Amino acid sequence: MLLYAAKSLECIVMNKATHPTSTIETLNYAQRERLIFIEFRLYFLGDVGRQDLMQRFGIAPAVATRDFAHYRELFPNNIDFDNKSKSYVIGQAFSPAFQHSSERVLTALSRGFGDGIGGSSDPLLMCELPIVLNQPSTEILAPITRAIHQQKIVSIDYTSHSSGFSTREIAPHALVNDGLRWHVRAYDRKRLDFLDFVITRIPRSQFVEAGRVLPHEQHNADIQWNRIVELDLVPHPSQEHPEIIENDYGMISGVVHLKLRAAVAGYVLRQWIVDCSSAHSMQGKEYRLWLRNHLALYGVSSAKFAPGYEFPEV
Repeated sequence: MLLYAAKSLECIVMNKATHPTSTIETLNYAQRERLIFIEFRLYFLGDVGRQDLMQRFGIAPAVATRDFAHYRELFPNNIDFDNKSKSYVIGQAFSPAFQHSSERVLTALSRGFGDGIGGSSDPLLMCELPIVLNQPSTEILAPITRAIHQQKIVSIDYTSHSSGFSTREIAPHALVNDGLRWHVRAYDRKRLDFLDFVITRIPRSQFVEAGRVLPHEQHNADIQWNRIVELDLVPHPSQEHPEIIENDYGMISGVVHLKLRAAVAGYVLRQWIVDCSSAHSMQGKEYRLWLRNHLALYGVSSAKFAPGYEFPEV
């Protein structure tokens, strides 16, 4: 779960004409984080009280009082005090002093604040989220993430559709989420190639302390990972109202231009249900997009997951 306020600190933008930056810069990191939280509540919920600040950051009432005083001093037009509710409310001339990432805002509103440790907070608004498939076990995940960070080897048991159960050593270098499940991208010493392993198919993982990742097993040797493919997605020709799709996907001049790693491109195209056939021949209302430049997938290993894509005959 994302820590909204902390992650937003690098995005601070202020109106220098009315808010001197020297004042805000005198605050420490924790104080700035709390001011961002105050503004977040004002901007997206319309009110904020001392108790909100105290519960979120575990601070004393006196500290919360000073934080509100700081915010009111810096941005007086953004905040008013409502005597009836005894809380602060959004000012009539409110203008955000900080940039707020839409993705992080929606995460905070739908999942609450938190750092993912010790449980999660309640959502701030009623929200319905898609069902998540089986999550990886932390006991399996931890040796893998340690190995990524320390560039070490992991011994795993793995079950695949093609080869069944096997034990192998891998050199992991990245985690990948395809929208449905988590993978680990790793060099497989059994197959002698870089592959994606679904973490929930790993019943055992063991950190190999003495295991050293060799140069040809490192991420910079993973051609599919380092290759960037540029894909042009347009409204599917079968759709009756392409202008709606253009708005839904934020298209510019009728196209969404994506730059993706070759190793994950097929997953994205599958998740977005993109018709990747050369003649936009996939049928069904679910195909709202068509990959206009399907030749860009030539030599992309993950293209096998792209709906309708046909590998060229050799």
